[in-house]
Amino acid sequence: MLILPCAGHDEEAAISLDPPVGPYDHVLGPPEAELTLVEYGDFECPYCRDAAPVLEEVRDRFEGRLRFAFRHFPLHEVHPHAIAAALAAEMAGFDGRFWEMHDTLFAPGPPRLRQDDLREHAVAAGVRPDR
Repeated sequence: MLILPCAGHDEEAAISLDPPVGPYDHVLGPPEAELTLVEYGDFECPYCRDAAPVLEEVRDRFEGRLRFAFRHFPLHEVHPHAIAAALAAEMAGFDGRFWEMHDTLFAPGPPRLRQDDLREHAVAAGVRPDR
């Protein structure tokens, strides 16, 4: 359960997340944080790309109080490279480099998500793409 303080009110809003954040999620922040934010993201989505620096600012502002989880939600019908990008991020995660790959995939500028681009992102994230 996620408890969110309501601005300007003494009461709290409770939101249940199904499934709850668990070991299958990519998480930043302390497990016991009072706030949890879950992003359902697509590396090719322009709105997700625009949100990335804002979410980074939120994480910085609430450091120590916020647990941030990323879940893949590739909209492959409109973003033909989204699934490949999600898989590349997961592969980086096997090397403990998910967040480095996340950051390079969401780097400013137009998305570069073709196969050669994903290899370059992997190298930039510290992952050997040839294994």
